Amino acid sequence: MTHAPWPAAVPLSSPRLALEPLQVSHAAEAATAFGDAALHQFTGGAPATEEQLRARYARQVHGHSPDRTQGWLNWMLRQHDTGELIGTVQATLTRTADNRITAELAWIIATSHQRQHLAKEAAAVVVAWLSQVGVADLVAHIHPHHLTSAGVARHLGLHPTPVIVDGEVEWRLAPGPVEAA
Repeated sequence: MTHAPWPAAVPLSSPRLALEPLQVSHAAEAATAFGDAALHQFTGGAPATEEQLRARYARQVHGHSPDRTQGWLNWMLRQHDTGELIGTVQATLTRTADNRITAELAWIIATSHQRQHLAKEAAAVVVAWLSQVGVADLVAHIHPHHLTSAGVARHLGLHPTPVIVDGEVEWRLAPGPVEAA
């Protein structure tokens, strides 16, 4: 079975952030930026080592799953003013039976840079770009007690649904524009 190609991540920008497509070379900086165990409070697990990230990124930079049924878009967030790597936004793409593309969104902001609305800013840029490349539907899965991520989802126009996946609430896009950060 032949699968249509997935869009590839491109460099994006917001007022405070450069959104760089993922590269394996980001692993060392990311291991430091995301080394705080508190980042896993709602998602579980533990911080990944540089070696673990290098292996993960080597798989993800291909932009799709091995069977090509999913597209993988990953951006590393770097502050314009300091050049520091401070977060990520990812979109996992799938196609519905009628060939509509759905993006499952996720974001992480390093602990020391939280509460500055950086996730909202970066995710809004990604959502706008996804719309331009034909992504029709957005979804996010958020722990019911993760109020900050719920706020990001709400900012993007997503709304909680009654669906629970692995203990997380499924949020889906409601019609309407995404507000600028």
